[in-house]
Amino acid sequence: MTTQELVAQIKKKKSFLCIGLDVDLDKIPTHLLDEEDPIFAFNKAIIDATHQLCVAYKPNIAFYEAYGLKGWKSLEKTIIYLNKNYPEIFTIADAKRGDIGNTSTMYAKAFFEDLKFDAVTIAPYMGKDSVEPFLAFKNKHTIMLALTSNKGAFDFQTKKIDDKELYKHVLETSKSWQNSENLMYVVGATKAEYFKEIRTIVPNSFLLVPGVGAQGGSLQDVCKYGLSKNIGLLINSSRGIIYASKEKDFAEKAALKAVELQKQMEAYL
Repeated sequence: MTTQELVAQIKKKKSFLCIGLDVDLDKIPTHLLDEEDPIFAFNKAIIDATHQLCVAYKPNIAFYEAYGLKGWKSLEKTIIYLNKNYPEIFTIADAKRGDIGNTSTMYAKAFFEDLKFDAVTIAPYMGKDSVEPFLAFKNKHTIMLALTSNKGAFDFQTKKIDDKELYKHVLETSKSWQNSENLMYVVGATKAEYFKEIRTIVPNSFLLVPGVGAQGGSLQDVCKYGLSKNIGLLINSSRGIIYASKEKDFAEKAALKAVELQKQMEAYL
């Protein structure tokens, strides 16, 4: 999917909502545990109930790897279902990969060629040659961790080097990499006060923003400082939507939560 196609979907649906499919078998409705594939059954119901309200889905790969081969199969079935039935949806593999060049190439092939995701999250700590292999894939997007919403973000990301925070060095350096136009960035919603400065460095890039809702981030603050001329935001909500209910109406309740966010987003478009 191209950036232009993503923007078109945002305008059509009046939404820049991304729903995280972080499936924990201890949290899903118990009646689904009788299904042959409880993870896929849960995802399918959530997707069918919410696809008109969001523009992206983001499975966190750890929640599938934790269940071994069965979990990976559930992930594969989920992405096949999305690509076949809702091809307009932007799909993100939240994998946070990043390694030496030839290894990164294999990670990229796994998510872009085999599973056919539109985007993958990566960690930039190892630098240029660990990121550029992801950027080499046409019409695919690499979403690089920039400033995250966890407490440990302050251990390194905001430390100053030459009187400038490390995350700013990361953002500025990444712009010089080959095919950097395919870069997006993860910026946590709980760091809303930083968005203004981030936009001075990457004014037009898409930002994937976790942390709205359950983690305490404010949609209003993120939009105030983070919106760009092409919207430039994907606001992710996971637990706040998918675990709205543990009863048989879980998908309907998830849709109601998604509607709440979509209506708030519509006001900014």
